[in-house]
Amino acid sequence: MDKQESSILFLGKEDDWHVNKALEFCQLNFTDVVASVGKWGDPLPESIHSWQGDYIISYLSRWIVPKHLLERACVAAINFHPAPPEYPGIGCNNFALYEEAKEYGVTCHHMAPSVDTGKIIAVKRFPLLASDTVSTLLSRTYDYQQILFYEILNHIFKGEKIPTSEEQWTRKPFSRKEFNKLSKIELDMPKEEISKRVRATNFGIWKPTLEIQGFTFELKN
Repeated sequence: MDKQESSILFLGKEDDWHVNKALEFCQLNFTDVVASVGKWGDPLPESIHSWQGDYIISYLSRWIVPKHLLERACVAAINFHPAPPEYPGIGCNNFALYEEAKEYGVTCHHMAPSVDTGKIIAVKRFPLLASDTVSTLLSRTYDYQQILFYEILNHIFKGEKIPTSEEQWTRKPFSRKEFNKLSKIELDMPKEEISKRVRATNFGIWKPTLEIQGFTFELKN
């Protein structure tokens, strides 16, 4: 089948299998794809600021896309957020685990200058299990997000209107400050509270910490 005549700016996370699959789909099915991937702390490449085209697609991107660039997308600028509308912002899966949510999900939404505030396009939900950790929840989240990506991009490929959803963001986005606070353990916390924070923030090299008289102690598994 011929490629769809659309220009896409694809923004994603560096060295990520799901991002690579999403980018490959765009390159195989659309005529003009400009891609930039990066990690936390990388500046948005200067060359990207002059881009103009049909769609911006942000997929696990580490960048906040500035307003002037969003306005250069003639059709739509959309983001795939690895959380449901109840969890905008940063550390979404961590807060869901901490709150012992029974359900989680992924969201596709139009991008706005303020992070995770744009009109929602579609949501896909799935159970959050009592056995879930940060690692298992993230793994399943990225799988569901990939499915949602294919569904939305298929609409674009076929020249159809982007879907709309009646769902709304339910709170302001979680901040880095709130996330950092979640990973702190205090001596006077009850055991149940400590267990919840350990479950919610223990992931790879990232560990919950305890500070005592200027010394920081890190969880050891």
